[in-house]
Amino acid sequence: MPLLSRDQAQHRADDIQAFYREVTRLHEEQTLLLSPEQIERLGHYHRQLLADYRSVYDIDPDAQARRLSLGMRIASLLGALALAASLLFFFYQFWGLFPEVAQVGILAGFSLGSLLLTLLLRRRDASGYFARLAALLAFACFVLNLSMLGQIFNITPTDQALLPWAAYALLLAYACESRLLLGAGLACLMALVATRLASWSGLYWLDCAERPEHLLPAGLLIFLVPGLISQARYSGFAAIYRVMGLLGLFVPVLVLANWASASYLPWPRELVEGFYQVTGFIAAGLAIWLGNRRDWPEVLYSGLLFFIVLLGIKLFDWWWELMPKYLFFLLLGLVAVLILMVLNRLRRPSPHKGGQRP
Repeated sequence: MPLLSRDQAQHRADDIQAFYREVTRLHEEQTLLLSPEQIERLGHYHRQLLADYRSVYDIDPDAQARRLSLGMRIASLLGALALAASLLFFFYQFWGLFPEVAQVGILAGFSLGSLLLTLLLRRRDASGYFARLAALLAFACFVLNLSMLGQIFNITPTDQALLPWAAYALLLAYACESRLLLGAGLACLMALVATRLASWSGLYWLDCAERPEHLLPAGLLIFLVPGLISQARYSGFAAIYRVMGLLGLFVPVLVLANWASASYLPWPRELVEGFYQVTGFIAAGLAIWLGNRRDWPEVLYSGLLFFIVLLGIKLFDWWWELMPKYLFFLLLGLVAVLILMVLNRLRRPSPHKGGQRP
């Protein structure tokens, strides 16, 4: 059996199910008639292949298993959030009752214990759901650990804590294949880059949000990571990189398109906002085109969502006060029809075949 990623194995299993559904239809239509021996030989091979995939990759062999897996993912996420909240409120409820030495010991014990639990479950849990739950709890313990230690020893808050948080989240994400932890780690990295740029430009690091342009370099770099470093072994990681990168690019542009005073550009307010509005529409169009061409649905949907939000805001700014309300909403309807026409044009078959998802 060739070495595959979990996504590739799941796609193969889905193709097998679709193949048998189509063969059944072809038999009913008398278009393709396979002998019982051929069907039995194919069935035996595919049953063995699916059994191997399920034991090695823990795939969902049918639609029912896929629905149950979705429920398990939701339960895992909610469980991790609930456990992290329980830990947080436990500390704040009883923290003042412990001496400093006990506080340090408790923090270290929770962090190490949750990490060991994660490693143990990673070895024993084939599905990965319990390991990912423990990994989220371990990350919450680590974040709480550094925060509380800073309070215990009266350390001045600093953005440098974002670096170990990001590193720990990324290590746990790759160890347990947790997309949520990957997103958390990338968010910490983007925040670190933004705060560092703010500090170098003379701002206090907590005031980095006053200059949204600090997020742009980090967003661009994160978006480019899957093209430079293959994420094929990790299910959905490339999509998370691209979505987080687009957030780092689109959010500052959206803010600056309506709030020119936050920009570093030494231009008049109208010119700055106009520049970022045009940039936003061009960037959204490029994201839609790139997502459609490269078969990256997350990029296409992110670009489309940003385009609609930016367009809606600008239409409201331009015409809400000038037009009768019925005419304004008629204009919105016509814009929606125009978007449908453009998307319908994009969905038509093209002689160029888009690249495979990494």
